[in-house]
Amino acid sequence: MRFDVIANITARLYRRRPSLLDEVRRVSAGVAEVHPTSRVDELDAVCARIAARGTDLVILSGGDGSFMAGVTALARAFGEASLPRLALLPGGTVATVARNFGMQGDPTRLLARIFAARTLASRRRATLRVREGAANERIGFIFGTGLVARFFDLYYADGARGYGGAARIAGRIFVESFVDGPYAQQVLTPMPCTIEVDGRRLASDRWSLVCASVVRDLGIGMRVNYRAGEDLHRPHLVASPLPPRSLGPRAPLVLLGKSIGGAGSFDDLARSFVVRFSPEGPYVLDGDVLRASEVTVSAGPPIDVVTL
Repeated sequence: MRFDVIANITARLYRRRPSLLDEVRRVSAGVAEVHPTSRVDELDAVCARIAARGTDLVILSGGDGSFMAGVTALARAFGEASLPRLALLPGGTVATVARNFGMQGDPTRLLARIFAARTLASRRRATLRVREGAANERIGFIFGTGLVARFFDLYYADGARGYGGAARIAGRIFVESFVDGPYAQQVLTPMPCTIEVDGRRLASDRWSLVCASVVRDLGIGMRVNYRAGEDLHRPHLVASPLPPRSLGPRAPLVLLGKSIGGAGSFDDLARSFVVRFSPEGPYVLDGDVLRASEVTVSAGPPIDVVTL
């Protein structure tokens, strides 16, 4: 079999552990070709070369943003109908998507297990297609705005401290939500935007939580999208207009994988939805904070992901 490893050497684990790329090369010697990348144009060029000669498995190593960028580049190079099998190797701060697919632990040990396996089982997985206008399109896994975007602003301002840092921020928001504390209000206050789902506009023009995902655990046990992955062609969308004092105390429902409910909320599978900001607003795709005036989200191409 022909294996290719695409490693984002700007991902947090590669920066914190300078020897990691050499370790990946050592484990891959004689088995796989390793392609270190640090920019999107390098990633596109690598994927084009792999598509030109063919491959049996592409192993993407990095964080959630690396997986999103890698799948997007591979879809451009191969065509969505001809994507190769994939494996997601954690190499970022959290690598939430890889964890959902059963890839957790030291990346070199996981890589060695992949190479040592006599047969590699894979499972069909859903993706999201996220468009800004007509030209800018990405293939990813977790989309969010409202509290999701504001949470990531705080997370990165705090130094992106992984699961522990994320849990501390979430805990403070939860506690303050009962008393309308300033930290909770900063994150949970509804954001001005409109949402149109399958051609029907939802009633509110301010939303505190908007999240669509094809994986169920969004990190630190948050299962907002408890139906994620249920349908390859309809991602699970949860949208809530609730104010901080009503939304925050519902966090235990999220941890239990139950609907947060509430007046005016939307919680269902959807073929597509459009979020419109005026003039622009923030959204998050797989940990990358982006800005746009309009974002359209629908099902992306199904992918075959190797599991151990």
